[in-house]
Amino acid sequence: MGKGTPSKGKKNKAASHKTCRRCGNHSYHRRKKFCASCGFGKSAKLRQPGWRNRTRAFNGQKSFYRNRKKATA
Repeated sequence: MGKGTPSKGKKNKAASHKTCRRCGNHSYHRRKKFCASCGFGKSAKLRQPGWRNRTRAFNGQKSFYRNRKKATA
């Protein structure tokens, strides 16, 4: 069997992700043995990408980052 159409039909049998023990999301990859959401299995620290700290500007609020300190001068 090649890597074309016949092999694609075999991808619907087993689930690739299951519930993570650390974060509880359905993001723990069974074969890769790490969680895509929190990084469990790959890192002891919690996975925090840079784009996750951003907040949308809405309701007249112009803040870009959540925990940004305001300059007082």
